[in-house]
Amino acid sequence: MDDWAAHEPPRRFRPRGADGARAPAGGCGGRGRRLRAALFAGAALIGLFSSGLFSSGLGAAAETRPSAKTQSPAKTQSPAKTQAPQADADKMVVEANELRQDDVKNTVSAVGDARVYYKGRVLQADEVTYDRGTGRVTARGNAKLTEADGSILRGAFFDLTDDFRDGFIESLRAESTQRTFMSAPRAERIDADTTVFTKGVYTACAACGTNYDKPPLWRVRAKRIIHRDDERMLYFSDATIDILGVPVAWTPWMSMPDPSVTRKSGILSPTLVARTQLGYGLGVPIFWALAPDYDLTFTPTYLSKQGFLGIGEWRQRLDYGEYYIRGAGIRQLNPDQFPISPWGAADNVFRGSLESKGEYRVADMWRFGWQFTAMSDKWFRNDYNIASQTLTSNYISEVTSTGYLTGQGDRGYFDLRAYHFQGLSTRDIQAQQTSAYPVFDYNKTFDLRPEDSFGLGGQLELDVNAASLSAWAASFQSVGTQVLDSAYSLYSVCTNYVPGRVAGTCLQRGVGGVSSRATIDLNWKRQFIDELGEVWTPFAFARVSGQQLALNTTNTLGFSNSAGTTSTISNASQLPFMNNSESTVYGALNPGVGLEYRYPFFAKTDFGAATISPVAQVIVRPNNQIGAYAPSNLDAQSLVFDESSLFAWNKFSGYDRFETGGRANYGGEATLNFPQGGYINVVAGQSYQLFGTNAYAKPDAANVGLASGLDTRLSDYIGAVTLAPFSQFSVTAKTRFDVNGFSPKRIDLIGVYNFGPWTGGFQYASYAAQPEIGYYVRRQGLTLNTRYQISDNYWAQGNVTFDMSRQFYPPALIGYTNPGPFAPAAFGFGGGYKDDCATVAVNFSSVYQDNGNGGLTRNQTVLVQFELRTLGELKASKTFSAVQNLGTTN
Repeated sequence: MDDWAAHEPPRRFRPRGADGARAPAGGCGGRGRRLRAALFAGAALIGLFSSGLFSSGLGAAAETRPSAKTQSPAKTQSPAKTQAPQADADKMVVEANELRQDDVKNTVSAVGDARVYYKGRVLQADEVTYDRGTGRVTARGNAKLTEADGSILRGAFFDLTDDFRDGFIESLRAESTQRTFMSAPRAERIDADTTVFTKGVYTACAACGTNYDKPPLWRVRAKRIIHRDDERMLYFSDATIDILGVPVAWTPWMSMPDPSVTRKSGILSPTLVARTQLGYGLGVPIFWALAPDYDLTFTPTYLSKQGFLGIGEWRQRLDYGEYYIRGAGIRQLNPDQFPISPWGAADNVFRGSLESKGEYRVADMWRFGWQFTAMSDKWFRNDYNIASQTLTSNYISEVTSTGYLTGQGDRGYFDLRAYHFQGLSTRDIQAQQTSAYPVFDYNKTFDLRPEDSFGLGGQLELDVNAASLSAWAASFQSVGTQVLDSAYSLYSVCTNYVPGRVAGTCLQRGVGGVSSRATIDLNWKRQFIDELGEVWTPFAFARVSGQQLALNTTNTLGFSNSAGTTSTISNASQLPFMNNSESTVYGALNPGVGLEYRYPFFAKTDFGAATISPVAQVIVRPNNQIGAYAPSNLDAQSLVFDESSLFAWNKFSGYDRFETGGRANYGGEATLNFPQGGYINVVAGQSYQLFGTNAYAKPDAANVGLASGLDTRLSDYIGAVTLAPFSQFSVTAKTRFDVNGFSPKRIDLIGVYNFGPWTGGFQYASYAAQPEIGYYVRRQGLTLNTRYQISDNYWAQGNVTFDMSRQFYPPALIGYTNPGPFAPAAFGFGGGYKDDCATVAVNFSSVYQDNGNGGLTRNQTVLVQFELRTLGELKASKTFSAVQNLGTTN
């Protein structure tokens, strides 16, 4: 059989010549030339590839990770070497330098860079042999099997049965499509779905080149590893976990889902807890994958000082939506570890929370959903470090619950909601929090064709809003220096509940009772561009509003401390702010017309391409609204005059207030684009009250409009500059300057940078005191954050926040003095390591919080995260809390 060319091969093994053409019968085209043959059903080697030996090893099931099919070994091989020749699904294609038949040994061999393609699999070896007497198939010499899902098996020697149900591989190295690796001196396949690795090693860390003897970052060594493909589970016996080759843990037995599994019932990675009020604790999540569309996670956590904390979460995915329900609860062993009310929940033994969020797609453009959180007390989630998706932020500590029905079209939307708010700050009084139900918004834009609208043309927009707001108790705030309750010095009260704008008078922030309002806003505009490129936009609008105010004048909030000192807030005090009427209906009409002019022109200079666009706008309205608005203001208290609102027809933020009289807005915008990239953009402008009542100088119950920069006939100057000299850096400065004296009233600086491995940003804000609306000192703050990628794997980061306003607080009011503007209110730093198989991170944070009891609480937390990809994750945190005075009380 040494002279293969002397024998006529069977027709199904007909070799090809070097040029790919079929060689003449009776010749093989010469030694060293590749041979290609198609084997049909019944050929001797069909059994070799009729099913997949070690079909995954650790490999992924194709039906769960279809994208894994694209991660084939073709990425590291020449396409000509790995791409299977075109063939029918029931045919096998063999490539080799030689094809030999040994009649004495009764074997058939493909020799010399042999490749066998069948049903998406590729077997490669120096030699593949089929023994027709024993029914065994062997592959030796650089043997490699690539499965249809992309997983790869390498071995020094393959020995398989012809039906592929049994077999073994010597010196096995297996790589799955999830980039996990297994190796063993010997591995055996039993009953087609069980693989046994003797003295096996498992890891998610790739080897360093071809140095397989060097220990990876981590690995699991076991006396035996069993992979049950039907269960998609891995079982380890006598297992040791190594870190950098050093044994760190041992277990007689362990199991885990194979890496292709995304959901599997079992025990998840534990969490370690250490906190002053809680003691030391351990939480072990238990996960049940009850069905493909729903699951349950229960996390019992033992805390040495407080007992057992239970946390459960139910998740379900529906045909047209999804939702979850999450609950937590505990019966505290030592509630006195927490501060007493009103600074904490030391009076509560049973504490807990319930949270849910979901959305259902009613139709293509309609959504119904909800999110809500209910808590036994406002400190619970923070005390037990329980995350919440409904928590707005750490600085505006508030939980928002809502239910909604929304519809979104091409040119309009429908939105119906209900809101409930729960304040989490120590200074929040829940009885003063507003509930809003319903809140209805509808918006629709129409394009008008001139021929169908008597030549009018342009765009017509309809906006409808209706809302009903209620609160149990009214809320007030002193003008100028704040006045706090005499019992706890926590809550805003007034010395005299008299409306006004000077010290000693009072603001009303919220109404005790019910306020219901409906507004219809209709506006039209059309744009004309003349031959010079000037843009003229005439517009017209009309707003109709109706409001009913039903005050509650009987409820009274009372505070009393252990010394018997009391303080009260009475709803009856709101009458002077509401025209001394408990129930009144208001209605108003605000029509107006206007014209906006823009003239953009372009210039090309040596510095770049410039675009300059002056803008002027004139709006004419009645001197006063027709009718009257209610004196309350619940949804338009946020008024910021800057470049974004300069050309707004109404600069109030909500529906409770509207501009009156004539107003001119003017300014311009200029942009210079640099030739090598980057740009600078400048916007500046001013507003002028032409005639009629200046609505910003006419205070409501909350004095909104005063000290806004719009309350004088000639407004403050506003401007914004954005500088991005190159793509890696940009900074934006937004300012408002006093019209008299040009002193800065408002400054915002925002910058970001990305210099390759070094990224970060900063933000600075400084706002002048506005005692007329309750801000009696300058508000000032600075935040810095940065991250440095030390190498491909190592990184470090840090952040700091300075509450620079503390230097302006009266010490007698807050109970301490601040050492200076740069005393950090919060800071943190950390670093870590991350590669393809492991993540290690350590972070430290320190946050100062005003505890309202003559000092600050400093919460310090150390968080350690250790994750071994596919094996598990461990998180441990330690929190220290301490009351500190940053200075001495004067």
